[in-house]
Amino acid sequence: MFRLIHISDLHLGPLPATRIRDLASKRILGYVNWRRNRSRAFGDDIEAALIAAIAAERPDHVAVTGDLVNIALAGEYVTARAFLGLLGPDDAVSAVPGNHDAYVPGAARRAREAWAAYMTADAGEAGGWPYVRRRGDVAIVGASSAVATGPFMATGSFSEEQEERLSAALDTLGRAGLCRVVLIHHPPVKGATAWHKRLSGASRFRKAIARHGAELILHGHTHQPTRLSVAGPKGDVPVIGVSAATQRPDGSHPAAGFNLFDIERIDPGFRIRHRLMQVAPGGAFEQTRAEEIVSPVP
Repeated sequence: MFRLIHISDLHLGPLPATRIRDLASKRILGYVNWRRNRSRAFGDDIEAALIAAIAAERPDHVAVTGDLVNIALAGEYVTARAFLGLLGPDDAVSAVPGNHDAYVPGAARRAREAWAAYMTADAGEAGGWPYVRRRGDVAIVGASSAVATGPFMATGSFSEEQEERLSAALDTLGRAGLCRVVLIHHPPVKGATAWHKRLSGASRFRKAIARHGAELILHGHTHQPTRLSVAGPKGDVPVIGVSAATQRPDGSHPAAGFNLFDIERIDPGFRIRHRLMQVAPGGAFEQTRAEEIVSPVP
């Protein structure tokens, strides 16, 4: 059995010391939002409880689907790198960037450089996006939807090049009989989020899945623990979101949570036991949802 934990949208704080010239861009909007809202809604105490809860589950791998930072200041990438190190060794943690990690032009590149150890393909696999990491019966496929956008926009993008590379990877991994888990920040389901937060090129992503299949698609962005699906060649493929990982339980948004998947090979295919764990007012993470997914034959 392979145990995988999925978290997203950390929005790690506090913000580092900020110079006026650092805010002469879209960052000023995010800075104001942090001071007025997110600094209260997200908490270091929840972060500490999250790390402890994840460690207690003894996962084989942790997947992080973006938005580790807030406004892409240099110091934020350092903080996020330290956080990733608390989750486990480099080869047991995989991450993809979110729109906040690519908040301004050049930020996506800086995120990739800062967190390269968690976004690097295995030796022998192609570099770039998406990357592939094989872990036993499971293959982690990390795609990027992170692009810089204008004020009041939080869209993502999935290119033709990524579609081609994703298709090739899924085909190869499916032929190898692996459980294919695809990571992407923006949900690839039409209507899953507001227009100004949508994934441009989502149809390309869905086309790759429809033709070549996958066993799980994990995303962030919405701060919602949703369970959707897209069509695969042998049936629907689960598309699973999660609440923001450090969201306090006393606000208007779903409390901080993580998805826990126990993946077991069966004949044929895979049985995946999914549990949603969310923080309670007392600070402990408790199970709030459970399901069993039996995948088609890869």
